[in-house]
Amino acid sequence: MRLPARLFRHLSLALAMLAPVAASAEPSAIYLVRHGEKASESGDPDLTAQGRARAQHVGILLGRAGVQHIFSTSTKRTRQTAEPLAQRLALDVQLYDARNPQALVDKVKGLTGAVLVVGHSNTLPELVRLFGGSPGADITGKEIPETEYDRLYQLTRAANGGVNTVLFTTP
Repeated sequence: MRLPARLFRHLSLALAMLAPVAASAEPSAIYLVRHGEKASESGDPDLTAQGRARAQHVGILLGRAGVQHIFSTSTKRTRQTAEPLAQRLALDVQLYDARNPQALVDKVKGLTGAVLVVGHSNTLPELVRLFGGSPGADITGKEIPETEYDRLYQLTRAANGGVNTVLFTTP
């Protein structure tokens, strides 16, 4: 089927106008948080009462941040950390493979709106770097010590094309 020339021109113009929008698709902000406190060091533990409370606080803090996509590893503790915000916003938690961080980064960079990523102390610093941010270190030089659960990173695009990293703490 051949389109009439006039319709073809209008369609071509519309596609040309939308191309820059599609090419510049990227999240407005990326939030990265470690799962809340876990019940044990072995297996796939649930969150403790304190970890569940922290997850609720993350849900409250990001409830009006425009989050449109939530990603979590498959462990119970990360999914339980993501769940309060997912329920509040009626969003599905999408699982990602912590062993393949670049695949998550590639997927997220094609999204719009804000994104939450829930991960682990040994995976979040690399994700922050892959997104262009700076994970920072504590006074001992560790990026995220095993005993620290309160970091919340906010990554946004800087005017110069770089990435602004803001580090919050969760109650």
